[in-house]
Amino acid sequence: MLKKLLMVAAPAAFIALGVGEASQAATFQVLASGLDSPRGLTFGPDGALYVTEAGRGGTGPCIPAPGSGPDGPTVCYGPTGAVTRIQNGTQERIVTGLPSIALPIPEFSITVDATGPHDIQFDSTGKPYLVLGLGSSPEQRDEVLQIPEFGQLIAIDNLNGEASWTRLADLAEYEGLYNPDRLGSGFYNPYNNGIDSNPYALLIQDDTAYIVDAAGNDFFQVKTDGSGLELLSVFPERPVADPITGQTIGMQSVPTAIATGPDGAFYIGEFTGFPYPEKAARIFRLDSDNQPVLYADGFTQIIDLAFDNEGGLYVLEFASESLFSGGFTSPGTLIYLDPNGTRTTIASDGLISPTALEVGPDGAIYVSNRGFIPGQGQVVRISVPEPTSTLGLLAFGVFGTASCLLHKQKSANPVKNRVG
Repeated sequence: MLKKLLMVAAPAAFIALGVGEASQAATFQVLASGLDSPRGLTFGPDGALYVTEAGRGGTGPCIPAPGSGPDGPTVCYGPTGAVTRIQNGTQERIVTGLPSIALPIPEFSITVDATGPHDIQFDSTGKPYLVLGLGSSPEQRDEVLQIPEFGQLIAIDNLNGEASWTRLADLAEYEGLYNPDRLGSGFYNPYNNGIDSNPYALLIQDDTAYIVDAAGNDFFQVKTDGSGLELLSVFPERPVADPITGQTIGMQSVPTAIATGPDGAFYIGEFTGFPYPEKAARIFRLDSDNQPVLYADGFTQIIDLAFDNEGGLYVLEFASESLFSGGFTSPGTLIYLDPNGTRTTIASDGLISPTALEVGPDGAIYVSNRGFIPGQGQVVRISVPEPTSTLGLLAFGVFGTASCLLHKQKSANPVKNRVG
């Protein structure tokens, strides 16, 4: 699984990525820097840009890292997650003390690969909501970490200091109770008996929150008061060849992105699980019965999606090469998918493992960068030139370092009916 590979690669990635430079041809503006593992982005009702910081973990307690057994690497807890507001040229960490777990790298006296606040959205009244990841089972969360916020949707009570929140919906508990894709333990998740939850992306419409669980390979809706948690879809695994053994294995979908299209339908982007083959990630459109219908394919490790006002879709790739073959040091890619199907690369060279994408009211693109090593995170603004045609878009680079998410391989069949 992705997490396991990145743990092994972490020291090398730190060396390779810690000295990266921006492309001189890049058209971008750094809006925020020094962030701790930046993730989701959204514009608030005040016009400010908000970014979640997954944090830097802490000194413990610790649980087995995803993909490892009880004697393997561990990720450790600390209340280091946060929310930063970017407004009028100023960045300010306005919520602190949120739960975070991360992998210690003693050789470099750092932690990497944090999991914590993954996404932020506001409802129509201006109230903020967060999803917090986990990358483990509710049993490990409740019995060892004893921090119930992991794997949940929460409402933030205020945006002016030490975090105060209300727990609303426990997706990790749902995974533990129902395991919707019905898979058990395997080589890449031996310790949790196949139970693994990692809520990653959040979307709010009216009084309903929509959430994808990257580890559970499923999609939920829940009212913003916490009632009515409902499983909408489970995303299918596919048979692939294991590059280590040559045997056929199931590659999980690992959904990481939600967007609402101009037709009002949900579009879901997948990262793909081990072995993370290039050009294998897909975008699904959910039909009226929440059946995932293929909308576009041929992408690599999708991490976020966003539509523009013309109905075109920006697709952000975490890396342009397979993580199994060393893609954790390869550039990510920002691609524009025109409504007529034409694809254009907007940014590639130097875009390393981005974590989130937002199209601003000004038409510019905002990207979370440098998410792998706490303290190096950035948010950048990319100005897209006005083309005379879709093919006239210019390619340019932005820079970042690595970040990752926690998830596992699973399988699926869509269920339930879509609401709204």
